[in-house]
Amino acid sequence: MSINLAVFASGSGTTLQAIIDSIETGKLDAKITIVVSNNPGAYALERARKANISTYVITSKGIENIDSELSEVLKDYEIDLIVLAGYLRKIGDKLLEKYRIINTHPSLLPKFGGKGMHGMHVHQAVIDAKESESGVTVHFVNGEYDSGSIIRQTTVPVLETDDAESLSAKVQKAEKIQLIEVLNNFSKGVI
Repeated sequence: MSINLAVFASGSGTTLQAIIDSIETGKLDAKITIVVSNNPGAYALERARKANISTYVITSKGIENIDSELSEVLKDYEIDLIVLAGYLRKIGDKLLEKYRIINTHPSLLPKFGGKGMHGMHVHQAVIDAKESESGVTVHFVNGEYDSGSIIRQTTVPVLETDDAESLSAKVQKAEKIQLIEVLNNFSKGVI
């Protein structure tokens, strides 16, 4: 069963591109109906436009206002699942009540999660803590940062020679593979 996705992204959109590529090659039975960003300069928006996917840039400020704005915008789209792919804003109650929403996080939650823990901040914290492994978590989104039910985790080793950048590269590679597998499970009704 094909699923309709909305993807929220704030940055370069490499995870969005992995989803687009998986759809185009037939590895994922899905359609991205809209890409939403709070950053008008996000390259994710350009990736969406190149793939002929509708885009929307958030104009409101504050969680409640953004929540109302997006509730109004998204009602015009058939959406089975919202995927947060590098989107760093908190999700409001209206969206949480209406949609199933998942997020990818670059650590093995509950470690190294919460407000302010994103991107290189996470990887540096893992290195500083001298962890032997890190990884990626896909989880459902709830009203608190990085605390929703975990859907799946994939581990990657942390080597003594790793720095935040090399660890990030390993985690991002695992993230894209894991996310496509999770989305395939959604399309099959497994999750």
